[in-house]
Order: sequence, then C-alpha cells, then structure tokens
Amino acid sequence: MTTALLIIDVQKAIIEGAGKDGRQAVLDKALDDVAARLGRLQEKARATGVPVIVVQHDDKFDHRLAKGSPGWELRDEIAAKPGDVLVSKTACDSFFETDLEQQLKERGIDHLVIGGCMTQYCVDTTARRAVTLGYDVTLVADGHTTADSGALTYDQIIAHHNRLLDGFDAGTKAIAVKKAEEVGF
Repeated sequence: MTTALLIIDVQKAIIEGAGKDGRQAVLDKALDDVAARLGRLQEKARATGVPVIVVQHDDKFDHRLAKGSPGWELRDEIAAKPGDVLVSKTACDSFFETDLEQQLKERGIDHLVIGGCMTQYCVDTTARRAVTLGYDVTLVADGHTTADSGALTYDQIIAHHNRLLDGFDAGTKAIAVKKAEEVGF
C-alpha cells in the first residue's frame, strides 16, 4: 500500500466565532491540540518519505476563510513545506473540482491518512468520497475537530463520526479509525 497524509482545512479562522455561551476557548484549545497532533504526524510522514498533502479552503470575500485573508492562512503547525502538495478547494469535498485525485494517481497513492477540520463536513465528505473513488482511508480519531453545532458539542460530533465512519466501505476499500499514536508510516 502506498500512503499519503491528507490534512484538511487547518486554517487560522476555521472555527473563529463559532463558540457560543463562552465555549470559544474550549474550541480553540481543541483546535490547538489537533493542529499539534497533525503537525507531529506531518513530521513523521516526511521523515519516512510519505507524501504530505495539505488542503486549504478558499471562500468568498465576506467569509472568515476568504482567500488571501489572515483567517484563510494555514496554521503554522501544519503549513505546507517544500515538497508537500497544496490543494485548494471551494466545497466540503476535497476531490470536487480540485486536482487532488490527479495528485494521488501521479504518486501511486492507494491509502490516505486523513485529519483536519470541520469533522461533519469536510473531513467526513472527503473520507467517504475517497473510499468510493478506490482509496483505503485511515481517519485519525484524535486528529480532526469541529465547532459545536446545535445541541451537539464538538466532542460529541467527533465521537459520533469516529463510530459512524469506522468500517464504512465501498467494495474492497474501507475507513479504519485510529488514534494518531497508532498511525504508522
């Protein structure tokens, strides 16, 4: 199996202003922890020659992730380095109208280790789409995060998606959920 690390939307303003009832500090801490964990996975991947692909959401001028704005910038912990692949997207699906699949095919990738932001949107959609396109996926259980949504807290959303996605399959391809410390390259 030829593996790549795929990090989705770990941008400076990804959860900015999403914390209600004094929860912004809790969300910010969760993002800090995930960004640090993914940064360590990046170092591990690079050290073993595993390709690192960083996906960055480009939004419109009035959005917190407006392309070129300070909030749109990647977090320092996971910023792309020379040799990494940077993919720009405008939808939840990292494959939709991007060159991600082409980049993977050019490198002979058939397994993705996925982490990043907005669990129930971009991470979930990209992981499911990857499987249906013929990739095995390892979702980093403690390597994705989101904001609270409605009655659900961010950690409830993460736990739900970890349970829901573990074993999701299409044909012979599937998602396995593992903690960052269990991910090997």
